[in-house]
Amino acid sequence: MTNSQFGVFGVDPWWLVILKVVAIFVILVLLTLFTIWWERRVVSRMQNRIGPNRVGPQGLLQSLMDGIKLALKEEIIPKTAHLAVYWIAPVISATMAFLAFAVIPFGPTVSIFGVETPLQLTDFPVSVLYVLAIASIGIYGIVLAGWSSGSTYPLLGGLRSSAQMISYEIAMGLSFVAVFLYAGSMSTSEIVSAQQSVWFGVILLPSFLIYITAMTGETNRAPFDLPEAEGELVGGFHTEYSSLKFALFFLAEYINMVTVSALATTLFLGGWMAPWPLSLWDGANSGWWPMLWWLLKVQIFIFIFIWLRGTLPRLRYDQFMKFGWKLLIPVSIAWIIIVAVARALRNDVDFSNQSLLLVGAAVIVLLLLVSWAFQAKSDRKQAALDEAVAAEALVTVDAAAGGYPVPPMPGQEVTITTRRSMAASTTIVADRAVTEAVTNEQENPDG
Repeated sequence: MTNSQFGVFGVDPWWLVILKVVAIFVILVLLTLFTIWWERRVVSRMQNRIGPNRVGPQGLLQSLMDGIKLALKEEIIPKTAHLAVYWIAPVISATMAFLAFAVIPFGPTVSIFGVETPLQLTDFPVSVLYVLAIASIGIYGIVLAGWSSGSTYPLLGGLRSSAQMISYEIAMGLSFVAVFLYAGSMSTSEIVSAQQSVWFGVILLPSFLIYITAMTGETNRAPFDLPEAEGELVGGFHTEYSSLKFALFFLAEYINMVTVSALATTLFLGGWMAPWPLSLWDGANSGWWPMLWWLLKVQIFIFIFIWLRGTLPRLRYDQFMKFGWKLLIPVSIAWIIIVAVARALRNDVDFSNQSLLLVGAAVIVLLLLVSWAFQAKSDRKQAALDEAVAAEALVTVDAAAGGYPVPPMPGQEVTITTRRSMAASTTIVADRAVTEAVTNEQENPDG
């Protein structure tokens, strides 16, 4: 696809633009309702439970009923809340979740009521950057919700979300760079066209895996749902929200799941193009069929979200941030260097695919050796530190001193005092005191 083909966007009649906007809104709402039902059914099967099965066939209308219930519930607003920001925060989150879908391609050019138009609302040369910008603005809704509630736990959840967004959006953006280098564009429609021969998820597998990890952290989903963290923050940034405002946050979370899944489909899995062997059929990538392939690919990613939630425990916050800053970002930068060098050699030097694979393998082995050397050095330092601590005189402490059990510090040895030994020692002390009193009375009868 060339730049001249951007002319197909922005020329639709006004009624077709409105029709596309309404269609995207309806698709996202229906996908949200289906995803909530599907998540509850899949997790219930994983945990040997029943799940929703009463409202509608197989419980399919349960999500709709839950939405109606949330909208009709009594709303409780804290007295200490900043009302203006408290009201606008959920609107920001929900609105940004919908806006990100403006540049996602659903399919090729089709005929709608006699008008030839692409199954995409709009596109421009930096569409992927637009999605990143919208995702960044959406985080403001969470941060402002935590601050405006006037409560401690929501504030902590909002701060966690901002720190989480900074670390994982950097890794997410870096995972896109290799795609831009291969596609030669930041346009979503051109990136899809560049994957006609092979999907980027195959030839850029490290970028694909980094993006999958980063998108889970970006959407605050388990095991990275630390801004909510019911076990430690009650409910996180939306603790003080109820009724329709809570429903907007709920809606934004699930639409963001669909958005990052659609973006992964667009950048790494060929977008709306049919997978092999369906691609052997001549009509697989024409008409309305590509929209079905797009939906199936998006549902695969949503199932990954559900699978992770049902299997992995929540990480500690320090582990989560360390994983983002010390692993994902350095690996992303190293992979970008490898891809850039490979593209330069491919364009400027007459290298075969086999030679490029050998060079890439050599670079990866070199990076692994360097990583192993750094890890060995770190292990030696830690071993020396442990030996130094062990060489020091052990300090014996009473773990229950003061009535509160305290874990030992490095270099300390804990003595555990049981209730039986305490009772025995108390009896011995009492007997000794009685004996001394009797002895004193016998020695000094007149005293």
